[in-house]
Amino acid sequence: MEKKTPLIAPSLLSANFLEIGKDVEMINNSEADWLHLDVMDGRFVPNISFGLPVIAAVAKVNKKVNDVHLMIEEPEKYAEAFAKAGAQILTVHIEACRHLHRNIQQIKGLGMKAGVALNPHTSVSQLENIIADLDLVLIMSVNPGFGGQHFIEGTYEKIRQAKELITRSGSEALIEVDGGVTLQNSRAVVAAGADVLVAGNTVFSAKDPVEMIRALKHNG
Repeated sequence: MEKKTPLIAPSLLSANFLEIGKDVEMINNSEADWLHLDVMDGRFVPNISFGLPVIAAVAKVNKKVNDVHLMIEEPEKYAEAFAKAGAQILTVHIEACRHLHRNIQQIKGLGMKAGVALNPHTSVSQLENIIADLDLVLIMSVNPGFGGQHFIEGTYEKIRQAKELITRSGSEALIEVDGGVTLQNSRAVVAAGADVLVAGNTVFSAKDPVEMIRALKHNG
């Protein structure tokens, strides 16, 4: 079986906010593929992170893909602003969208790739009628809102279910896994079907973050 090399998306949420420019430069000089940007509003999740001004500033110097993950209510109100700020992938939570198909069409109409995130309690089956329109399925392997949480073991089966749905439907969506990804579990996450690994604390708390990114990418 051919070895699968995942895309690595370090999460800026775990960076040193006093040295964001240096951390983005570190990512630029690493084997990372995407930069994961978590936007939290204090309503959908019990935390507030950063918003449009930070993303616009980061996008000017980031040479990787700007992977923006909206953990916010009413994402349709802000999609255009995030497109203007430099988002290349925009992911919304299925739990925050009353009219998901409309949300996805809006994102694509703004020139971005569209993703849908699932909280740990949300079944993959809820994507059945939208999977063909998606570029990305983001599976939360922790409850959203805070970094540094432990990986939920039931996520492996959920990744397999998402992979089966994507294959059966003929969708080209990638599977991204976010939360508690470490060097110890990354191989099993990829084996289950993940294409993109979000890594926050694992990267930014490492003695050598560039080496950690390399290790995560080639751990298979």
